[in-house]
Amino acid sequence: MNKNYKSVESSKVIISQLMLPSYTNFSGKIHGGYILSLLDQIAFASASKFSGHYCVTASVDTVDFLNPIEVGELVTMKACVNYVGKSSMIVGIRVVAENIQTGKVKHCNSSYFTMVAKDIKGENVEVPGLILSNDVELKRFCNCIKQISLKKDRNQFEEVFDYHSKETIEKLKSYRVKLENF
Repeated sequence: MNKNYKSVESSKVIISQLMLPSYTNFSGKIHGGYILSLLDQIAFASASKFSGHYCVTASVDTVDFLNPIEVGELVTMKACVNYVGKSSMIVGIRVVAENIQTGKVKHCNSSYFTMVAKDIKGENVEVPGLILSNDVELKRFCNCIKQISLKKDRNQFEEVFDYHSKETIEKLKSYRVKLENF
């Protein structure tokens, strides 16, 4: 067992980037796919910095787009490890955009990526334990435990749920769906 522990602070990564017209979607806002690419990069950097190993994205657990990002805004992403398992880490990322002319800052995105540390052969490798040193870090760690539990419950539910039961089909009638061949 790995006896090393590292602080949340040791995983912190901050990047800022000016949003250019070439990053826009068809409505003139910054494309969500571009932001996802940056999120993946900072999650990698945070997890790799913390673990000391190459890391891969195992899952993108949450991506909440809260406000659009405009051309010319300065986007800042702050990431840190919120939870560690044996070889996995959950990295939380907060995205804010600042209008550099007015100074107005808005929260644009919150995301959680599960990253896995790999050794040189591509095998999972154990990561250091996590030192929690304040209420915010404790809250984030506990929220990750809850998130993991909900994910397991959802997966278990999907394994045993009868999608073709009479009750399920009847309940679907209250939704905006048309069932054919059921």
